[in-house]
Amino acid sequence: MSAAQPSQDVLLEASDLHAHYGQSHVLQGVALRIARGEAVGLLGRNGMGKTTFIRTLLGQVRASGGRVSVAGRDMTGQPTERIARLGIGYVPEGRGVFPNLSVRENLVMAARPGTRGQREWTLERVLKTFPRLAERLDHGGGQLSGGEQQMMAIGRALMTNPELMILDEATEGLAPLVVAEIWRVIGLIRASGIASLVVDRDFRKVLTHTDRCVVLEKGRVVLEGPSAALAKDEAALHRYLGV
Repeated sequence: MSAAQPSQDVLLEASDLHAHYGQSHVLQGVALRIARGEAVGLLGRNGMGKTTFIRTLLGQVRASGGRVSVAGRDMTGQPTERIARLGIGYVPEGRGVFPNLSVRENLVMAARPGTRGQREWTLERVLKTFPRLAERLDHGGGQLSGGEQQMMAIGRALMTNPELMILDEATEGLAPLVVAEIWRVIGLIRASGIASLVVDRDFRKVLTHTDRCVVLEKGRVVLEGPSAALAKDEAALHRYLGV
């Protein structure tokens, strides 16, 4: 992104972000910008800081240095719910469904207009996007398969009508047909103009479904650039992703 780009186009920005777990210095000066409508991939081997970075952006891990801003507002150290209210939908690793609530309840509980008052993602639209959920509306969240739970987690985030969707390992442990369905929906989200930050082990799919990618190694950004260009850089992919 050009430094001359208007600041109002920057939806989320992390500057020199640091985070610790006890004595372990997990994030070491990470910087990232996501513009409105931009799809960004976050890549790296296991244990390189990707989930910690997301959790720090969302206030679930306290930053020990640096700054996080959302829509131009400094949100460093703010509670997660205040950050989310600025238009961030989060699909966590592990899905985070409410097992004792029905599919309908899991979805409707998150429903709200977006920061611009938009109500583009309704229950009806989510069910049209995920027909399998429509067949299981009265089932408990704990009765669903892993794939169905992931669809519900994505649908729940969309019901907040977000400006930015953060998806952390959305296809992990799922059957191939379900994985294909999740990637189809990630493509729909991108095409709809919602910005996204996508973490997934299938780096080639991430590169296909994003405009730009950032690679972390030991809590530092070691590679970034347009996804199409990175996809052709086999030497760099082998060096940082072990492929």
